[in-house]
Amino acid sequence: MVKVTTPPPDFSLVLPVYNPGQVLESSLSQLAGFLSHEGRGWEVLLVNDGSFDGSSARMDDFALQHPMVRVLHLQTNQGKGKAVRLGLLAATGRFRIFTDIDLAYDFDQILRVAEALRRGHPMVIASRTHPRSQLKHTPQLKRYLKWRELQGRVFIWIVHRLLPIPHTDTQAGLKGMSARAVLDVVPRLQCNGFAFDCELLFLGQQRGWPILEVPVCVQWTSRATTTHWRTTLGMLADLWAMRRRWLREEEAAHRPRAISYSTDAEELRMSWHPAFPTKKRRMAS
Repeated sequence: MVKVTTPPPDFSLVLPVYNPGQVLESSLSQLAGFLSHEGRGWEVLLVNDGSFDGSSARMDDFALQHPMVRVLHLQTNQGKGKAVRLGLLAATGRFRIFTDIDLAYDFDQILRVAEALRRGHPMVIASRTHPRSQLKHTPQLKRYLKWRELQGRVFIWIVHRLLPIPHTDTQAGLKGMSARAVLDVVPRLQCNGFAFDCELLFLGQQRGWPILEVPVCVQWTSRATTTHWRTTLGMLADLWAMRRRWLREEEAAHRPRAISYSTDAEELRMSWHPAFPTKKRRMAS
């Protein structure tokens, strides 16, 4: 009997989902339309991050109707960072893209990231601060978006002082990576919260993967957001933890290694730490 193997898809789209409410139906409808036109070479992973609003069954039904869709269920809420990490590692595509379930970045933007990955860029991120990016909104949201812009500038100011990240938009919810970059960077990530984007960019840069920023068009239709004061405090705590880990690793990388050697007279072991002066040991006469 000849075993038929299915080749891996070109692209995987990872969508973390947590209590999406009515947004889910609209997004699944758009997703179905995309798969019917562009579905060849794509797979979709819906990562259910412990939702308890009844959306789990709806995602399972959708996956039954679309063979290229899989649902990964987490029993409890683990955080967006953990959900995205698990989704990226469970994906099988040569290129792996993640975005939010509300599809604030439509499929034209997703395909723009996909094309950049196909051209050979190992890490691609959407940037709302790119000179060619567009932000569309209703007149009623003008003042609100001014406030969001100020919040974003303050957050980036803090990021740049804690971590050596050059990017001016770390939190845009659309990013893509090659499978090789995913397998090199993602297992090293530790942040489960919303600051995981910063850790992803920081470690990607530290591991030597070039990061391309692409312009996007974002359509704001409401004030709905997942960034509240508790979320912000959690992100700042995560950033501080990242900085401490980074400084510890930098210190360990530059610390002289212990040296050991032996002579006929006796075995001598010398070790030192930069913070403490070493003492010479007297050899046996």
